[in-house]
Amino acid sequence: MADDLHLDESVSHRKLFLPALVASYSATGPLAVVMTLFLIDMGNTFHVEVGVMGQVNTAASITAVAFGLLMGFLSVRFRRKPLLLFGLLCMSIAALGCFLAPDFTIMLMSYALSGIGLAMVLPMTITLVGEHFSLEKRASAVGWIIAGGSLAYVIGGPIAALVGGLGGWRFGVLWFVLPISLVSLLLAFFEVPSGSQSNQPTTRSETYLGGFKGIFSNISATACLVGDTLRSAAFAAVVVYATSFVRQRFDASTDLASMVLLGGALFYALGSIITVRIVNRTGRKFSAVWTVLLAGVFTISYAYVHSLGLSLALICVASWFFGMSASACNSLSLEQVPKFRGTMMSLDSAAINLGSAFGTTLGGLVLLSYGYEGMGIVLGITGVVGAMVLYFLSKDPIRT
Repeated sequence: MADDLHLDESVSHRKLFLPALVASYSATGPLAVVMTLFLIDMGNTFHVEVGVMGQVNTAASITAVAFGLLMGFLSVRFRRKPLLLFGLLCMSIAALGCFLAPDFTIMLMSYALSGIGLAMVLPMTITLVGEHFSLEKRASAVGWIIAGGSLAYVIGGPIAALVGGLGGWRFGVLWFVLPISLVSLLLAFFEVPSGSQSNQPTTRSETYLGGFKGIFSNISATACLVGDTLRSAAFAAVVVYATSFVRQRFDASTDLASMVLLGGALFYALGSIITVRIVNRTGRKFSAVWTVLLAGVFTISYAYVHSLGLSLALICVASWFFGMSASACNSLSLEQVPKFRGTMMSLDSAAINLGSAFGTTLGGLVLLSYGYEGMGIVLGITGVVGAMVLYFLSKDPIRT
């Protein structure tokens, strides 16, 4: 994989550099996979309702948003590799804490720590791509990283179910989540270069405020953050509610509904990988706009069909375009403010997590009053609005 991408001279000898970045982002997924599959079992372990147990996800999202904002400062003060390694270490400690958790409170705190890891790992992997890959190869590298996160669900779901089925959810955390976290940590330690500069400004005020001022005074960069927030909110209609839709609307079994999640993750991964060819031909902005627009449109459509097969197909198509849009939008954001790439991608990560929390909350409220059709319309339109923001306000710095 890395052989196909032109690296700068400082890392050209590191054949596993890109695989290390892919593995790093993939390591943020296994704990969430186990949580999704064994949420009921965890609730039984700690004697809490499923709805209460699910609040650990809310805690992780809030932590990711808060720490994503903090990363905007840290990314201009510290080098990329230590931040990446600390994020991966947080994921490992979170997994260990969940495994050892004696009660719900410790479980909540441990899982919230994974939000810190998520807020650090994604922006640093994308920033490292911007610093070490040639311009024409960055979109491909970003696509592989985004795909790696999705493949953690495609491949990890069945493995987690198998391992957890042998000895319970704690067994799954110990023998599935922890090994992946530790391997990715070691791979990043040995293969990510230590000399990744943070473009540190010379004065303290520039260090802590220059990045934020440089981004929020840039209309295009701000539009990318808003667009990613709305795109992520729309994605909640697929990643959060599509499985429940299939179960309730078509009385599908749990096994079939779980395949919706796996199928959506697979199409998401394939879409993120194939985007590179489109980005290099049509530009980052154009690719981001039309993929976000189509993702929103297909989000609206899947709740209105009365055929299980057609609905599943539309969910997969929506996932395909969401995967494409994730890769295209990250590539567009990466080039907005080159001097403050770390800050930009940290804020973008916070925007994505904020959008996910917003979309989940908004979708749930609309679902209670207007059903899946209303939820699909509201979140789908959210994606369409995100595409309009990108179209009218963002610029592609590579195609001036």
